[in-house]
Amino acid sequence: MYTNPRKTNSIRRLGHVDISDLKAAIMAIPEDVWNHQNANKPNRFEALDATRHIPFRFVKNFKDWRGHYGCELWEEWKSLLEPVLTAATADYGYANGEFPRAMLARMPVGGVVQPHRDANPAARWPHKIHIPIQTNDQVFFYVDGVEYQMEEGEAVELNNMGVHSVQNRGQCDRIHLIFEYFDADQPDPDWVLPFRQTA
Repeated sequence: MYTNPRKTNSIRRLGHVDISDLKAAIMAIPEDVWNHQNANKPNRFEALDATRHIPFRFVKNFKDWRGHYGCELWEEWKSLLEPVLTAATADYGYANGEFPRAMLARMPVGGVVQPHRDANPAARWPHKIHIPIQTNDQVFFYVDGVEYQMEEGEAVELNNMGVHSVQNRGQCDRIHLIFEYFDADQPDPDWVLPFRQTA
């Protein structure tokens, strides 16, 4: 299965977006909400280690990005999330863009994301984009062995088909808004045809 030729081969910096209202709301999320949402998250992968997640949107299965849904908190949060998602993806110029997955990822002090590729078919086509909500100068992101850092409010597409990992060596948790984006008008790859949604 080949990947979307529009995806970056390393990282693509998309610019800064206004996260002020979103950040204030995120920093006020109680610990019991983090714990409840993380305990019920659909993305359970060993590489994520101790990183906790709050999912807002997710795919119906791991084979097809075109079938997706709003999670438990989507309706409550979408008025804060949608302006940020739209601003972050403006440079792509897609008239009919969709967001199959969107979530918060909270990495504790000393946390790691182990080297991995996003191997499931539903991750091969959409752009994978991060926006740091809270970070520090000791958070390091690696893609195919190259080290990168991201600033708060900076939208960055990364090559999730490359081997990527993260280390938080700082003194505060790292919280990212992570989401996927694709052009619904772009022709589907041949390999996805067997996975086509019927509903």
